[in-house]
Amino acid sequence: METPTVSSRRHGVVLMVVGGMLLGTLGVFVEEAAVHPLTAVWFRCAFGVLALLAWGFGRGRLAELRLPKRAALLAVAGGLLMLLNWALFFAAIQRTSIALATVVFHVQPLWVLVFGMLWLGEPVSLRRIAALLVALLGLGLATGLFTGPQDAPRESLTWGLACAIGGSLSYAAVTLLAKLQRGVSSYALATWQCGVGTIVLAAWPWLHGWPQAAAAWGWLAGLGVLHTALAYVLLYGGMQRLPASQIAPLQFVYPACAVLVDAAVYGRVLGPLQLLGVALLGAALWSARPDASEAPTNRATGGRAPARG
Repeated sequence: METPTVSSRRHGVVLMVVGGMLLGTLGVFVEEAAVHPLTAVWFRCAFGVLALLAWGFGRGRLAELRLPKRAALLAVAGGLLMLLNWALFFAAIQRTSIALATVVFHVQPLWVLVFGMLWLGEPVSLRRIAALLVALLGLGLATGLFTGPQDAPRESLTWGLACAIGGSLSYAAVTLLAKLQRGVSSYALATWQCGVGTIVLAAWPWLHGWPQAAAAWGWLAGLGVLHTALAYVLLYGGMQRLPASQIAPLQFVYPACAVLVDAAVYGRVLGPLQLLGVALLGAALWSARPDASEAPTNRATGGRAPARG
């Protein structure tokens, strides 16, 4: 019979996998909405916070949004870092390519491992490090990085790589901030971050125009409700049940699913090397599953990792 700790960690893995699979469909909504990236970011936050507030009202959870001063500051910082990571990632894509920007951005699990060791005092096994490296190789193959030349100008390429690395660092910081929020639910974290994004970018649609097509509003609503409200509640709930070393490989569920959805919806067929990459991603994710021999201790919080979500 499973102990409560092992059961909680298995639950965390399931939450992160489902959240990552949901995020894998995000690109379809963005492409079909056909709006400026920052417009999509604002609607993602605005529809997301509305959906979260409505769900919280219906479930009687709005009281969770009242945070102590320190927790509120961390939530605001997480929201700002999330906006920064989206902006830098979009800039990296424009200056390099989707494949190269995605691969470079996904070095962020390496930062999660390093931050987890230095900041939270978490041990990292050789098995998890090997799984992470295999996942990076698989992601590179799956996105087609090794099947076509990069023809961006050198200066643009340099800035694009810098943006991707900056985005990966900011997202890694968001991951660790979520783990530090002991006693704060994933619902509160996601709602605060969406609220911060809505406020910070509030002027953008007024200055740059609103979507003209009626269908675009539907796609943007889905972007906020499904890929922000629901997905991040699932992801944060999973993160708070797992050590940083196990979170890192699981974050490859998102890009792996995105590659498959792109092929299924838009007919961008995967070649042999890309299929090999997807297989490597799957193998790395399987190796990251929890087992009963690992103790989820967290020196920074004085015991077991936070499990509330």
